[in-house]
Amino acid sequence: MSAPLLALGIVGMVIAGTIGFALVSQRRFATDPQSYIVGGRRFGAIFLWVLLAGEVYTSFTFLGAAGWAYGYGAPAYYILAYGACGYVLGYFFLPAVWRIGKERGLLTAPDFFADRYANRQLGVAVGVLQVILTVPYITLQLTGLQILLSIAGYGQIDATLAVGIAFVTVALFVYLTGLRGTAWASVIKDALVLGAVLFAGIAIPIRFFGSPAAMFTALLATHPGRLTLAGGTHPLGDVWYVSTVLLTSIGFYMGPHSIAAAYSARDGETLRRNAIFLPLYQPVLLLVFFAGFSALLIVPGLHGTQVDQSFLLVVARYYPAWLLGGIAAAGALAALVPASALLLACGSIVSKNILGDGLGLAQTGRTRLAATRFSVLAVALLALGLWLVARTTLVELLLLYYNGVTQLMPGFVAAFWWRAVSAPAVIAGIIAGEITATVLAYTAIPFQGINPGLLALLVNVTLLCAITLLLPRKEPAAEATGSLP
Repeated sequence: MSAPLLALGIVGMVIAGTIGFALVSQRRFATDPQSYIVGGRRFGAIFLWVLLAGEVYTSFTFLGAAGWAYGYGAPAYYILAYGACGYVLGYFFLPAVWRIGKERGLLTAPDFFADRYANRQLGVAVGVLQVILTVPYITLQLTGLQILLSIAGYGQIDATLAVGIAFVTVALFVYLTGLRGTAWASVIKDALVLGAVLFAGIAIPIRFFGSPAAMFTALLATHPGRLTLAGGTHPLGDVWYVSTVLLTSIGFYMGPHSIAAAYSARDGETLRRNAIFLPLYQPVLLLVFFAGFSALLIVPGLHGTQVDQSFLLVVARYYPAWLLGGIAAAGALAALVPASALLLACGSIVSKNILGDGLGLAQTGRTRLAATRFSVLAVALLALGLWLVARTTLVELLLLYYNGVTQLMPGFVAAFWWRAVSAPAVIAGIIAGEITATVLAYTAIPFQGINPGLLALLVNVTLLCAITLLLPRKEPAAEATGSLP
């Protein structure tokens, strides 16, 4: 058997086996909107840990982190920091989100805004925004999948067609299983990704340099400034690092899939335990950095989007096809499993908030379930189409996503702590923040190295506060059962 067929065959078998395992594992559970969208709100600590890890550690973690270590060095450290900071925030506010979701029967993140501000139109607006922001995040997973399949095929297959087939398969999987199927698939995905990263971060440095320590010695000799941040206001310096960590940690749980995962928990204590133990996954990122630094020394000269391929190119050139297939299979699951959660979250928003609350359609449980399933397929086609026409590096896609989705945080926090905030103040702040983030991102105006998304967040908060002080909310506030501790 040829090397491309062997490697791709392993990838195909792993994907098919994972989908089959998830289908069998969840078939005994009832299918209704609550079970399909938020898993019946019965996920325990271990199952939720697997689901959240499956959503957070994606193809970006698998490829983009190594790519940034290869291309930029120390600025990649922000990837290690922002998740740990995000978990601290999640420890405090996710249990309150769960309580509100349980008591009020909420299914989506926009439901939270609509309920807390007693304004259905705000929920619709937030829903539209989240879908717009999340579809490019789904394309991030497709970009990672294309890299994996291209290298696993040794450049001899049409990776675009293979990505399309794999993604449509996963969309159909989500159509059938909902959130519980994604959680079961995460079990296999996490195990394989851990094994692949252990190999990439330990075995590669040992083979080529004798040890990871020797690899760093060689790196410092050939690239002496690669492991330290540039000072002050350099475009990727200290100020950029701090502001980027702050921005991405604030927006860490603002994605629609993260709120849906919070709703799925058995109780608030389950979410707290997960916030404590999920940081144990962070050291895995160090091994991804090791792989990127090793690749810089072994296959130098990569630029642009090529850097995301760095450590896989090492595997393809120096290791057997079966090993490449196994690592590519782990990476493929790291793309497809999070994509399934994102598709489900977007499909739920389209059916519940846009079609249901906005247009008065799909009001019964049966019609809402059907609308959610077909919305999943529609969002999948939209993401696939966008991916075919617009591609960039994995980190750039992720930062654009966080610049936008973090603008929801002021309204989210105000729902707990400032009852005078009204729906118009929230939506005005979001609009101002999104416009500012877009303008700053695409004009590349240097603001002393500060991440443009954080500047946009400051504009958002300033406008929300100003409108609230001038025009405080008059109608009765929602019950405070979800107040933060």
